[in-house]
Amino acid sequence: MSHPVPTWASVRPYERLAGTPAVRRDGHWWLVTPTGTVPASDPDFAGELDRFAADMAAADRVIAKLRTERTAVRKDRW
Repeated sequence: MSHPVPTWASVRPYERLAGTPAVRRDGHWWLVTPTGTVPASDPDFAGELDRFAADMAAADRVIAKLRTERTAVRKDRW
């Protein structure tokens, strides 16, 4: 089964995993650089990328919650 291969020009900054060259497309990890694209086919490496992405998403949710709470506190003070 073929998967869409990302190219350097097709990858948006928000698609990158924390500013790294790792990009997840169609359920598969790719390492994308200006000189080419390589699938991250090693299951251990892909698993680490999955865990790192999950941790980053959890951190983003916590930060968003803290910002929401801070905004609510500021509104209560006024």
